[in-house]
Amino acid sequence: MAFARTCSVALNGVDGVVVEVQADLEPGVAAFALVGLPDKSLTEARDRVRAAVVNSGESWPQRKLTVGLSPASVPKSGSGFDLAVACAVLAAAERLDPAGIADLLIIGELGLDGRVRPVRGVLPSVLAAADAGYRQIVVAQQTAAEAALVPGVSVLGVRSLRQLIAMLTGAPMPDESDDPVSGRRDPSMAGLRLPGAGIRALAAEKAAQLDLSDVAGQYEARHALEIAAAGGHHLYLKGPPGAGKTMLAERLPALLPPLTQLEALEVTAVHSVAGLLPVDRPLIDSPPYYAPHHSATMPAIVGGGSGLPRPGAVSLAHRGVLFLDEAPEFSVRVLDALRQPLESGEVMIARSAGTLRLPARFQLCLAANPCPCGRHSRRGEGCECTPSMVNRYQARLSGPLLDRVDLQVQVAPVTRAELMGPECSAESTAVVAARVLAARERAAARFADTPWRTNAEVPGHALRTRWRLGPGALADAECELERGLLTARGLDRVLRVAWTVADLAGRDQPGRLDVRTALVLRTGVQRGLPAAAWTARPRHGPATAPGPDP
Repeated sequence: MAFARTCSVALNGVDGVVVEVQADLEPGVAAFALVGLPDKSLTEARDRVRAAVVNSGESWPQRKLTVGLSPASVPKSGSGFDLAVACAVLAAAERLDPAGIADLLIIGELGLDGRVRPVRGVLPSVLAAADAGYRQIVVAQQTAAEAALVPGVSVLGVRSLRQLIAMLTGAPMPDESDDPVSGRRDPSMAGLRLPGAGIRALAAEKAAQLDLSDVAGQYEARHALEIAAAGGHHLYLKGPPGAGKTMLAERLPALLPPLTQLEALEVTAVHSVAGLLPVDRPLIDSPPYYAPHHSATMPAIVGGGSGLPRPGAVSLAHRGVLFLDEAPEFSVRVLDALRQPLESGEVMIARSAGTLRLPARFQLCLAANPCPCGRHSRRGEGCECTPSMVNRYQARLSGPLLDRVDLQVQVAPVTRAELMGPECSAESTAVVAARVLAARERAAARFADTPWRTNAEVPGHALRTRWRLGPGALADAECELERGLLTARGLDRVLRVAWTVADLAGRDQPGRLDVRTALVLRTGVQRGLPAAAWTARPRHGPATAPGPDP
């Protein structure tokens, strides 16, 4: 038989399309044509596959060979089609049984010596294959654990093309633990890390060592951090250098509950496409934390780039925390580009070849100094910045962006007594995380019959109509709205924060004091809330609105 087919997957972001790899041999001058809208790296598969087949001890067919990738209208890129192309060619040449590979879905890059290399995006590829009804998957051995995360599929991990041929023909299994050319042990077989995976693993280990009890003082900021974690709210920390803004932000991911199975698969799929998934950690089950440098470009933050679009920081922080330290130093275009994913939870990247959709439901945490030198105060003591410089610096965070941030907290300098005093009894991450988990469970029970799970996800219309507050509870917020100090979006966000404050306090419904607390956290102005009640924060106990409702 001169025709054979098998299947592989073409990725568009984190969405996969099953591609049928067809090989046809005809009499004529020996030639190799690859059709079906391949990119440059896929076109080079002709040389990789030919060399891999020959170096695996097989004969290359000396006839006219055409390999088609169907559907031809879908753009295809990357080296993950190599192994599927090699199997289709060998089946067309009657070295393999065509019926034996027709129901296989094969993903892997081939080295010139026939070894199978791992590729990015194995998890979303296998998810797409499972949705299309494929149950037998062949991948590189290094990514077999990642592919096995998908339920209902049988995964075969192979080290080389020779191993796969032996499995399909029933021949004795060759030993591929050594380099077939030099005879030395192949270090890649001991566990290969894609570029950046080691950095990602070190970052996760560092995050696990941070504890909230390390932060001296900052009880108001700790209170805001707890509310942000409990409700999934965005947070803006503003204050002088050295006050502890970065320390607080780094400890936010540990306060978040562990990811659910579905959320873990979503996060793992994004990191797999980006090539940042460690081999020894095939499933990311904790909220990610991503803190790019302020010199990052638009594609680095939002995603895209030349050639194959890649996930940006907003997608790498999906279901976790995106921290922008020194936020006004970022490009204004980059900051304003965050407005759309903050609302929709995804980012759409439009290119001439098509549109790419990437998930981007993250918690944004901003940190900024009051002025370029960082010493600005109400009296301007020690600050050499002119008023125009201060205004220009603060205006880099646009009003529409800050209007999407629920909590805007002033972080005051740490006092000498707080910093140099005896060991403080500040609450640890474990204690605060337990309260956050309890508050999230209360919210999840309230939203049981809805698609939402946190207060930050609930649309404002649903909050105002389905979960109405008691009479007079919104009086202060309505007054701020009428005075033009609060937008309609701002009112909805105040409502969401008020529900989170009530969840942390164990109340079934927010009262007027909860709404006042939410207003203070959003505006920084203590209208209607006694200053003593807000500033006299205890070192222990739950972060709740003080005192009973009036």
